[in-house]
Amino acid sequence: MEHPPTPPGERPGEADAPLEPPRTATVTATATVDEHGIVTGWGEGAQRLLGYEPSQIIGRPATRLLADDTGEAARRAAGHQTAGKDRWNGTAVLRHQDGRRLEQHLLAHRRTPTGGAATEWLLLCAVTSPPPHPENRPQSTPGERGQEEEPGGLKELKEWAFAQSPCILAVFGTDLRLIAANTGMERALSLTETEMRGLRLADIAPHPRGEEIQARMRQVLQDGEPQWTESFLSTAHAGCADGPESGRPVSLTALRDEAGRLQGVCLTAYQGHEEHTQRERMLLEAGARIDTTPDIARTAQELTDAAVPRLADFAAVDLLPARGEEAGATAMAGPITMRRAAMRSVLETSPEPPVAVGESSTYLALSPVAECLAKNRGALYEMTGPTLARWAGEDPGAARMSQWGTHSLMVVPLRARDTTLGTALFSRHHNPTPFTPLDLQLAEELTARAALSIHNARRHTRERTTAMTLQRSLLPRTLPEQAALEIASRYLPADPLAGVSGDWFDVIPLSGARVALVVGDVVGHGIRASATMGRLRTAVSTLADVDLPPDELLTHLDDLVIRLSADEATPEGAPEGAGGIGVTCLYAVYDPVTRRCTLARAGHPPPAVVTPDAAAYLLDVPAGPPLGLGGLPFEATETELPEGSLLALYTDGLLEPRDHDIDEALDNMFAALVRPTHTLDTVCDHVLTATLTHRPDDDIVLLIARTRALSADRVATWDLQPHPAAVAHARQNATAQLTTWELTHAAFITELIVSELVTNAIRYGKPPVQLRMIHHNTTLICEVSDTSSTSPHMRRARVYDEGGRGLLLVAQLADRWGTRHTPTGKTIWAEQTVTPDSEDLTGLR
Repeated sequence: MEHPPTPPGERPGEADAPLEPPRTATVTATATVDEHGIVTGWGEGAQRLLGYEPSQIIGRPATRLLADDTGEAARRAAGHQTAGKDRWNGTAVLRHQDGRRLEQHLLAHRRTPTGGAATEWLLLCAVTSPPPHPENRPQSTPGERGQEEEPGGLKELKEWAFAQSPCILAVFGTDLRLIAANTGMERALSLTETEMRGLRLADIAPHPRGEEIQARMRQVLQDGEPQWTESFLSTAHAGCADGPESGRPVSLTALRDEAGRLQGVCLTAYQGHEEHTQRERMLLEAGARIDTTPDIARTAQELTDAAVPRLADFAAVDLLPARGEEAGATAMAGPITMRRAAMRSVLETSPEPPVAVGESSTYLALSPVAECLAKNRGALYEMTGPTLARWAGEDPGAARMSQWGTHSLMVVPLRARDTTLGTALFSRHHNPTPFTPLDLQLAEELTARAALSIHNARRHTRERTTAMTLQRSLLPRTLPEQAALEIASRYLPADPLAGVSGDWFDVIPLSGARVALVVGDVVGHGIRASATMGRLRTAVSTLADVDLPPDELLTHLDDLVIRLSADEATPEGAPEGAGGIGVTCLYAVYDPVTRRCTLARAGHPPPAVVTPDAAAYLLDVPAGPPLGLGGLPFEATETELPEGSLLALYTDGLLEPRDHDIDEALDNMFAALVRPTHTLDTVCDHVLTATLTHRPDDDIVLLIARTRALSADRVATWDLQPHPAAVAHARQNATAQLTTWELTHAAFITELIVSELVTNAIRYGKPPVQLRMIHHNTTLICEVSDTSSTSPHMRRARVYDEGGRGLLLVAQLADRWGTRHTPTGKTIWAEQTVTPDSEDLTGLR
């Protein structure tokens, strides 16, 4: 007997009579349609279903098979749903040859015929003949009927166990056509039981794996022995080429009736170990990709990159404003506005996002995003569900999701340490498999890792901002007016990854037209380093006001750092960090009258000097220990600087480049310092450009000063005899000098100040006694020096006291006064602001 020709889509041998005739006759109706919608193949099952002979339909448009009133709509729907996909399934109303309307479920696969250049669609549906008439069925005895009957509850439990088992379960008849499938099978192949019933596995999933499993099922029916295979089909095998692989051990077991006759095959795919391994692998890979940097945007992007395409087709991260985090999600009411931090799609040109990265998005109170934030837990949504339907009705952006083909959605809150940071949204439109609770669990674990990193990054950003604000508030905003030096400065913060350190600088006017330059560096980063820097800067200003020599000032500062380290000791007694607080400092005092500079340093880099003839070198300042060690001395050095010399003070961040050594950095700095420029600001820019090729890891302070010299005609000095009569001579000399300087209007106050200071030196000091007057800018300075180290103290005289009113009078007449100690004694000075009679105010060359 000859077999009829094999219809398109069926394989030889599969249409043979089954080993055991089925109770209902089922065949597969197959047809092929090219990309232009023309029928190119017509199987016997299709002929039986619709009554058309192959000659009547091959070469004709496939729309002729559709009912008149539904054909065009079905064609548009199918065209929309199959765009960019390799499989389609749905229900269509077909037209029989005799005019009858048949509602039939169709399954279509896109394929390329062997040797063909163009693709075509293979359409399949199961055609089942009516079951035998009841009177023709074999009769069972009452006893047999009793054995078949089961309590209703037990029968329902069996049905529920089959339908809800976490394993993939399917029953195939002896003709290898599907009879029943549970939800696991439906989820694995993205088809419902109704859509698969009556079809063979190779028809449902036209893939070598499907054919292999079907061949093993036939082997089970032949010998009754169970079969095993290593992995089951996935949605990729079912027609979605980009779907996730899902390896699961599969067993094929024969199903027998009470008489031992083979009635079908049970397919079981065990999920658990392999999926757990795959999930752990994904988490491990994601963990390596997430939290690689404290940058918030980078971390958000790492989360979306980890999720797409392995978990979702599209992922987006929206962050709440930083000020709204601490309020908690439950306190949020009304529309919620967040900023899109990152997104990723499987499509190169993604049509999904109505909101671009960096833009704000507003979610209504009834949206899944608002619901997720309110409940503080993730949730799964289907596009057909009421929540998304309501959201799409209120939000045009959500309404466009269905147009993009989105069918499944997950929304997960980003929470870390009881703080809500925002939400992560995952959707599928290219992968036909809907999200499962396991997918939600995986998304929550990935999101939790990213949320912790984002929380730490925001905390790091807040701490850095606070430290920067604190540091900038503690640094000098403007440089004080003084005539000794022309000064320019630069402060360059470190790379954000390193954090703010404790670098600082200061310019402090001193008595006698002198000026102090300070540059320091507190080891470490963050608020602690900035706060310590502020305390030390205040201490240096206070000690400088006492006019201590540089080496003595560093000694006092060393004691202060030791006390600060002790205050910050841990309960166990160990100072915080290695070695407590580490501080370096350079202190320099320049006198424009003598053009001499006195310097001392504590573990700090030595300053650089460039003379007017372009000779550049490092000053040989004795290298004292860093502050805070205690017990080691500091040594000062004094050098004369020609007028117009450049003095460069800096912190070590300037000479610690990544790509060259310190000698090369020094050469670059010297070359920039000797480069001719008009302003010191330009010199600073040249130095930074020459020495830095990257954002520094440590803060950088650069302080550059050009020395000035006070004209000799702006300084007057007189040696006085230690006799009361010298007081009158001192007043006469001072008045004459004021006339020369055209400051005669200040003669009365100046005579009083000079008289009191000279009288005090002659009465309480030791000879020799010297009077010096300095005039620069709008300042007049009177100084009286002697060799006594005893410092005078101002006191309020009683009613009948004859003395004790001199210094009180000086303090009331002068703008400020004080005492400074010298190697040979002391100097008492007083400053007053004067308005000169001439236009030449500076006295500086």
